[in-house]
Amino acid sequence: MSHNHSHQRSQINLLISIFLNIGITASQIIGGIISGSLALLSDALHNFTDVVSLIVSYVASKYSKRSATSNKTFGYKRAEIIAAFVNSASLIIIAIILIKESIVRFLHPQTIDSTFVIWFSAVAIIGNGFSVLLLLKDRKSNMNIASAYLHLFTDMLASVAVLVGGLLMKYYEVYWIDSFLTAAIAVYLILVGSQLLKNSFKVLMLFTPSTIEIDDIVVRINKLSTVKNMHHIHIWQLNEDEVHLEAEIDFDKDITLSEFDKILVQIEDILFSEFGINHINIQPEFNKTDNKNIIVQD
Repeated sequence: MSHNHSHQRSQINLLISIFLNIGITASQIIGGIISGSLALLSDALHNFTDVVSLIVSYVASKYSKRSATSNKTFGYKRAEIIAAFVNSASLIIIAIILIKESIVRFLHPQTIDSTFVIWFSAVAIIGNGFSVLLLLKDRKSNMNIASAYLHLFTDMLASVAVLVGGLLMKYYEVYWIDSFLTAAIAVYLILVGSQLLKNSFKVLMLFTPSTIEIDDIVVRINKLSTVKNMHHIHIWQLNEDEVHLEAEIDFDKDITLSEFDKILVQIEDILFSEFGINHINIQPEFNKTDNKNIIVQD
């Protein structure tokens, strides 16, 4: 199968998963309100955040093929990062509210219609399970699809926990388990959301990826012949797939442009193969009097 056909299949599978999870979220909200189960409502929140995540993945997949323009030189490559930041921040806030409500429910337990909890959580398990199967194959070749797959898989596990809680309430009348599961799901959402918030914040702030040591790059490039000093370095992550580097390099002699091109090919190969940097912009210099520090505040 060609790359384009695989890409189209991934988009179709994402779209099916979106509609499935919209249905799951709506049914769990209705079931949570009718049954009085806060755990079912918190699982509905989890599914809703995944609907947003799937939509973002779908839009990113659609827009990834669009060419850059004169007023959008990077295209829409950061839209997914912005959405991730906003979604994760709102997720943490809502999860904190859920924890507060679960404490109130724990201190003042209410009778819950466990039958609704069981049936609606079972529907969620089936729907998420089908979505997981849809994305199972493409997750290995696409980071965007892989993230959507993981969201859906954890959704399925959360629904299993709610189902177990519903069975405990039905047959043992252990109603405090609803508050416990709500708090557990909310804590999990905070853990996932805070990591996503942290990662997206780093990208938006143009921080150097944590996997890259600038000093190692400088030492490696300075070993090349004719290279005197690599300095004034900026490294940032545009999105999940692109890491950019711009730097100035002093040469120990006045080389020609064709000589620089040959060295540039070496530099690009080193930075990509050894450090995973795939977009490079180098400014060559000779006897230029400027700041030679590795990091310079512009």
